[in-house]
Amino acid sequence: MPVDPPDLPPLVAAEAPTEVLPPVSLLEPVRPPQPPFVPAPAHVHVHVHAPAPAPAADFRPLFADAPGLNRVGPGDRWSDAWGVRTPAGQPAAALPAAGQDQATARWPLTAREVGLVRAGLAAVEPVADRATAHFFALLFLRHPELRSSFPAAMDVHRERLFRTLLAVVRELDRPAALRATLAGLGRSHRRYGALAGHYAVVEECLVGTLARYAGDRWDAEAESAWRRAYRMISSAMIEAAEEDARTSPAWWQGEIVRHERRTRDVAVVTVRPDQAYPFRAGQYTALETPWWPRVWRHYSFAGAPRPDGLLTFHVKAVQAGWVSNALVHRAAPGDVLRLGPAAGAMTVDHAAGRDLLCLGGGTGIAPVRALVEEAAEHGASGRRVEVFYGARRAEELYALEELRELAARHPWLTVRPVLSGGGHAGGPLGGGLLGGGLLTGGLLTGGLLTGELPDAVGRFGPWTGREAVLSGPPAMVRRGVGVLLRAGVPAELIRHDPVGDPAAV
Repeated sequence: MPVDPPDLPPLVAAEAPTEVLPPVSLLEPVRPPQPPFVPAPAHVHVHVHAPAPAPAADFRPLFADAPGLNRVGPGDRWSDAWGVRTPAGQPAAALPAAGQDQATARWPLTAREVGLVRAGLAAVEPVADRATAHFFALLFLRHPELRSSFPAAMDVHRERLFRTLLAVVRELDRPAALRATLAGLGRSHRRYGALAGHYAVVEECLVGTLARYAGDRWDAEAESAWRRAYRMISSAMIEAAEEDARTSPAWWQGEIVRHERRTRDVAVVTVRPDQAYPFRAGQYTALETPWWPRVWRHYSFAGAPRPDGLLTFHVKAVQAGWVSNALVHRAAPGDVLRLGPAAGAMTVDHAAGRDLLCLGGGTGIAPVRALVEEAAEHGASGRRVEVFYGARRAEELYALEELRELAARHPWLTVRPVLSGGGHAGGPLGGGLLGGGLLTGGLLTGGLLTGELPDAVGRFGPWTGREAVLSGPPAMVRRGVGVLLRAGVPAELIRHDPVGDPAAV
């Protein structure tokens, strides 16, 4: 089950498998000596809060027309370029299919089986690092053709594999929630080239790993429960992937048509997909760059769907962030990215007409901005939208100018900038339309808010009956949820995406 990582190699199991490694040449799929050539971008100047520059006169978009659906598997250009084939030259699709014994994939598991599966995973948890390293070593030893489906760095990949197992096992006795989780996993794994036959391979390596690390929690009964649970899980994922393949590509290709540096480490990247891309404001997607094949990172859409089909993302370069640094410091118009399908449930039902409270910290303002745009398109109809936009320093409020313009046009929108770092002299709050104050429906009221963003929101409560969305650093989101609950926002009306995901950097 591929998952997303970022930091460097090496792929070395803490305890090597007992099998004898074949020659190194068999572990390396045939591939070109160099990755696909990507030209270096021209020198980029940093313009804080400057309007987006128009593309250069000699720039010619690559995608003028939309081709047919992209596909993944034997024969697709990406897999061919990177040598995704078995040692015998057979396509990966020839691998045996998982879950062929339908009797073992029936829903749901018995309470006894759920208990055995959870006990086995609990026994492995203290040695999860060694166990997941052993799993991937087995996988690549037995099926070296699969190595190129994964990125070079496997450390975060291993961590995410175990966290995914934990999340799935927690839901084994909740079939409806489990099916939703597995459907999302099955659809997302299409972008890695996951095929139905790969699931049987994973099953054998998973069972082999559990047999080694589960200790006295592993016997014939436990193995039977794990195999039935895994086949139930894989069947649901395969079904979701096949259903998704009927209407959607495994990925989209998107050409960068505009790259604007807002601060030294934040860029606004505009992408033209090669075909229609369906999404909702508040959702996110996974992006892959040509510089780091098979390394995907999550980014929220920074605008509502627009007639020209362009997609906008806010990217902050973070320390050791391979993809974020490439997108901020290396990418330029003409570069081509890959995009996974839209995901995330941080969407708003505008027909319900509830007042909306939005908390956006740093680049977390991107989905908030998209939701405000969407609200404007649907019409306010008497509802109010309040946005709290937080950063440590004034220069990091790079989207404030756009939000001020929206507030000037829509009396129902209130924008409250919040600084947690103290100073703001000389930044975007020092003068201009806000004059260091707050814009409410085009009017200045109050002053600049200071302190941590959740605390500032709490001071303006209660927020009873509001629908709330939060986006930003994990600590801010966690703390913000607590503040909103105490301020009267019902738990079912608080929306945010999962926090603490290392793939989101």
